[in-house]
Amino acid sequence: MDIPESHSIENEFSAGGFEIDCVSSYKSSAGSAVKSPISATSSVHELLECPVCTNSMYPPIHQCPNGHTLCSNCKLRVHNHCPTCRQELGNIRCLALEKVAESLELPCRYQNLGCSEIHPYYSKLKHEQLCRFRPYNCPYAGSECLVAGDIPMLVAHLKNDHKVDMHDGCTFNHRYVKPNPHEVENATWMLTVFSCYGHYFCLHFEAFLLGMAPVYMAFLRFLGEDSEARQFSYSLEVGGNGRKLTWQGVPRSIRDSHRKVRDSYDGLIIHRNMALFFSGGDRQELKLRVTGRIWKEQ
Repeated sequence: MDIPESHSIENEFSAGGFEIDCVSSYKSSAGSAVKSPISATSSVHELLECPVCTNSMYPPIHQCPNGHTLCSNCKLRVHNHCPTCRQELGNIRCLALEKVAESLELPCRYQNLGCSEIHPYYSKLKHEQLCRFRPYNCPYAGSECLVAGDIPMLVAHLKNDHKVDMHDGCTFNHRYVKPNPHEVENATWMLTVFSCYGHYFCLHFEAFLLGMAPVYMAFLRFLGEDSEARQFSYSLEVGGNGRKLTWQGVPRSIRDSHRKVRDSYDGLIIHRNMALFFSGGDRQELKLRVTGRIWKEQ
C-alpha cells in the first residue's frame, strides 16, 4: 500500500471538631447495617483533601495551631505559614487525621473508566499510578500535547486535531522527504496511525543526534497496554542501490513516551550518510522509503 509523502514539521478545617466528628461518624456507619458508610467515608475523604492543591494528603499531614491542615508539599509552597489563618505552621502533625486515613478503603479514581478495585487509602495512590484504566497520554510527537483519554478518544483526537495520516491494514510503504538533510537536529515527521487486528499502531520517524552522529530512526508504538503490545511483532525495511537495512521488534506501548522509546534506540536507526546513499542522486535531498508489516504472534 502506497502512502502519501510526509514532510518534517481555599477550605477551613478545625482539628478539634474534626477528630470527634469524623471518628464517631465512621464508627457508627461501620457498626450499623442500615446506615450507609459511603457518605461518612466521603466526608472523611473530603477532609483528606489538601485545601491548597486539592490533592489527597499523605503522611506527614501538617496542621497549624488553629487546626487547619495541608499536605507536606504545600507546606513548603506557602513558606511555612497557614494559607487560611496565616499562623506559622511549625512542625505540628495531624496524627488523628493520619490514623483515620488508615481505616479507609476507597474505590480507584478511575472507577468511571472501568476500574472496580477498592484499596486501602495509603495504597490507593500506588495502584492508580499503574491502573490499566488510567488515561493514556496523546502519542503525538510533533508538539507537547497535554490531551489524555481512552484509546477511542485519542484516535479521534489524532485524526481531527493533529490531522495525522490514518490507514487500515497491517503493511505499509511510506516515503519520507527532507529538502535539506544536513539540518538533521530534532526533525519530526507527521505521525502515521494504522488500524490492524482491531487495534491501533503509530509509526514514528524522526531525526536526532546520536552522540555527534546525525541519524534517522523509525519505530512503532501500540495504542494500549504493554501486555497487549507484546502479542505483536513488526518489521521495518529501508534500502536503495541494491542495499537494505531491516529491523524486527515488538511495538512499544504508548505508556512509554516517544522520547523514552527513541532514547532506548528501540527501532530502525539509519545514519545520515547511509540514508543519503539510499536516497540516490546527488545526496542533497533525503528520499527514504520505509516499508514494513505488523503480525500477531501465535
